[in-house]
Amino acid sequence: MFETLLCSLITILPDYLYRRYGQGKRIGKEITLYSVWFELRWGITACLLLTVSLITTIFYFHPSTTNVTAAYRTVAVIPEIVGRVEEVYVQPYQKVKAGDRLFRLDSSKQQATLETARKRIAEVDAQTVVAKSELVTADAQIRQVETALGQAKDDLNTQLDLQRRNPGGVARREIDRLQSVVSGRESELAAVAAQKQTLETRIATLLPAEKSSAEAQAAEAQNAIDKTLVTAGIDGTLQQFTLRVGEVVNPLLRPAGVLVPEDAGRERLIAGFGQIETQVLKVGMISEVTCIARPFTIIPMVVTEVQTVIAGGQVRASDQLIDTQQLMTPGTVTAVLEPLYPGQYGNILPGSNCIANVYTSNHDELASGKAGTLRGLFLHAVDATAMVHAMILRMQAVMAPVRTLVLSGH
Repeated sequence: MFETLLCSLITILPDYLYRRYGQGKRIGKEITLYSVWFELRWGITACLLLTVSLITTIFYFHPSTTNVTAAYRTVAVIPEIVGRVEEVYVQPYQKVKAGDRLFRLDSSKQQATLETARKRIAEVDAQTVVAKSELVTADAQIRQVETALGQAKDDLNTQLDLQRRNPGGVARREIDRLQSVVSGRESELAAVAAQKQTLETRIATLLPAEKSSAEAQAAEAQNAIDKTLVTAGIDGTLQQFTLRVGEVVNPLLRPAGVLVPEDAGRERLIAGFGQIETQVLKVGMISEVTCIARPFTIIPMVVTEVQTVIAGGQVRASDQLIDTQQLMTPGTVTAVLEPLYPGQYGNILPGSNCIANVYTSNHDELASGKAGTLRGLFLHAVDATAMVHAMILRMQAVMAPVRTLVLSGH
């Protein structure tokens, strides 16, 4: 409507003035309701063409969108394990700091596992002490067997020496018996030495490994106990936190609530523009925003980021092939808007809806002098049409409270 009125001032109005004063035609006589088209056909045609051209130029080179939101990311309050709530330390809508305790789950099972692991460690320590005592006993047994072996060898050597000096003086059976005693003592010494080596291996290798395994089990149990205490990971405010003692919390199915970060949705707006404006949107473009949360206020912004993909075309891996018909809904080009000047953003709550205009500026190209005459006129016209769009945005800012409070019917 505004574009039509503006274009009519330089098309239909001059045509009418020419018909009225140049040709002397009068309203109600030559210019009637039925003869308007014939009398003002050139002005009406030019107005329509100029209006369409103006609207196309404005909305292409100066994109506008109502899909503007102070988007923010929340953090789900969930434990790492499934458990029944035993204590709750906070209240709904309470502000918390990172590291503050939120709630604790029942840890009786984990405590029992930890106690079992600790007793296993004590048992391994006791086995180590016993093994060291057995090692001392083995050393004594070795010395005892070595002494007996030495005595048996002396007796055998004595009998063999007598046999050499006086053949037949010593019974052969006696010599065989002594040799058997020596062999038995040697086997006994080897067995005792092997037993000592087994004890040394057990003390040096097996028992430390068992102790390390028990300590690992204790550490795992302690880690499980630590997981029963849920703390805040960041500074924020608890929302939808209605947890009560006795409830079962599941990290996959039943979160305890939502934590809204302190900086969520602050000083940043997410805007979605039509795909036709892909070639126009650039980082650094000046923008203006009006939000229903701040009536009658225009906030100067700047484009700080333009997403290089269309979210509507996203494909996720699944067990079904994607049909392109499912991707027919046109997506938008996402841009991030931030305040141009500090302190201009104001108290806009996260999640607020806004209207945004982005303006194309050709000042640098015009100032460089590289643009030709025709292109220079075109660029001047493009920059001038930004004023029309800015006026439309201000009209929307004025009408937004009226439309919301009066015309919405609430």
